[in-house]
Amino acid sequence: MPRTSLRISGGDAVVEYDITGTGPGLVLVHGTGAGREQWLPLTGAVADRFTVVAPDCSGSGGTTDHGGPVTLADLADEVLAAADDAGLDTFHLVGHSLGAAIATHLAGTHPGRVRSLVLHAGWAHTDTRLDAEFRYWLDLLSADAAHGTSLFARMLPLTAFGPGYWARTDAAANEELVQGLTGMLAPGTARQTETDRTVDLRPLLGRITAPTLVLASAHDRIIAPEQQQALLAGIPKARYAEIDAGHGAPAEDPAGFAARITAFLDEQPTTPAETVTVP
Repeated sequence: MPRTSLRISGGDAVVEYDITGTGPGLVLVHGTGAGREQWLPLTGAVADRFTVVAPDCSGSGGTTDHGGPVTLADLADEVLAAADDAGLDTFHLVGHSLGAAIATHLAGTHPGRVRSLVLHAGWAHTDTRLDAEFRYWLDLLSADAAHGTSLFARMLPLTAFGPGYWARTDAAANEELVQGLTGMLAPGTARQTETDRTVDLRPLLGRITAPTLVLASAHDRIIAPEQQQALLAGIPKARYAEIDAGHGAPAEDPAGFAARITAFLDEQPTTPAETVTVP
């Protein structure tokens, strides 16, 4: 996989990313505890017309760094470095959860680089209730590390999936999912959760110039509707849509999630000068 080096707070990082397809640039930013593999269904749906760049953020996959705390600005710099290394002067940008926060930061600090923006399950700032959620995550992760349990993975379906998941699963299938999630969680999930706790994007929202889709999940038990509305009110060219799923829509309904994003991307204008072809 391609890799690129950069300086972030506390030391150096080497960012690993996937690059797939041909056409205008599309950069995808994963959520807490996930990695670039989160985007495989969407990549498969659009790689015939977009050059898709999907990096691993610090704490996930093949990206390596100093191992200490990272800021939201650090993570945005990593994403931008991957886009630069891939040869993308401008690009469409999609983020999920923490990835949405990273994408919002990048679009607000480098508005000329972002052609359009999709924010799924994003939030404007970490308020007291959301910080309590993230503290609970950290407690579960700490207990898992100390005792070899799967408390965090067991919590994920309860908070991340909507009623559609529960209507079509049973106890055995859910237990199989929990065990799978236990083995899939990024080793830096706690580090990323600490970054979640620091999010305050309110000063940057008005600087975003890209057409933006604020994509909420109708059954999101993590991000409150008020957070989505704050993004919608603060970003000048934002519009709102919902998907009938929980916070973890990319895993709960990958086809429906990809369809929502693809429809928005296909509305955006294309210029030949911004087309990149992967060798």
